[in-house]
Amino acid sequence: MTAPFVVGYTATAAGADAVALAARLARATGADLDLVMVLPDGSALPDASYEEHVRAQARDWLREAAAAIPADVRHSGHVRVAESFAEGLVGAAREFGASHIVVGAANGGLRGRHRLGSVASELLHSSDVPVVLAPAGSAESTEPLSRVTAAVGTRPGADALVDEAVALAATAGVPLRLVSLVTVDLPAGLDTSAIRVVGSSHADDVLGAARAELPTGIPSDVVVAEGDSIEDAVAHLDWLPGEVVLVGSSRLARPRFLFLGSTAAKMLHELPVPMIVVPRTRREED
Repeated sequence: MTAPFVVGYTATAAGADAVALAARLARATGADLDLVMVLPDGSALPDASYEEHVRAQARDWLREAAAAIPADVRHSGHVRVAESFAEGLVGAAREFGASHIVVGAANGGLRGRHRLGSVASELLHSSDVPVVLAPAGSAESTEPLSRVTAAVGTRPGADALVDEAVALAATAGVPLRLVSLVTVDLPAGLDTSAIRVVGSSHADDVLGAARAELPTGIPSDVVVAEGDSIEDAVAHLDWLPGEVVLVGSSRLARPRFLFLGSTAAKMLHELPVPMIVVPRTRREED
């Protein structure tokens, strides 16, 4: 059985974006959705009657959110209490055995673009499952999952990232594209010819490994990113409606946990599609 997606819900446009994207991913993979509203610890509320009022309002908001989910996507709503929204979502992901946590962009972001808020930032420093970042305006899209792209470098965690991308593409039955970032993710000082050789070799290696794991009939391709910077390389790639891109967490991250590195942070500025940030190692690994 496919593990569920936990959706961090707030009664805002960002919350609607997170629910809409999670529903599309769930339809593609056959997963359930667990919509979670996190309330502050009871000690921060004036009294028990007010706490119950807040809980009742949260349950109403969850019912409203659920009304927008397609009938063929199994879902349930939950109210949890924690010291922070991110802490509550991480706890819910462990409680439900979730495969991903989905959150929306911060208020004020441009449509189709990412803007990290405090919840997403905290998740990207504390989650031990992949975090899905929904761009602003995701609730307006009805595009099904169309392609999975993985942005792969040579740093620690690349294997876990490719494995995650292969698994998602195989489960959803959509094409897999691997983008080699070697040509824009190497130390300065290498001559152009050396960069091209390394990039081409790396691309062949990652594509061969991925194809060995993909079911027959799932198309796969590799692209060597080119540009003067990460932002320039991402801006020149083609992106399909309904596509998602996977990136690995920083080499500074603790094993099994996330930490948004500089490469992923730079990509966010140019990405017009959802980003999934993957821990360097899986939860069950040592």
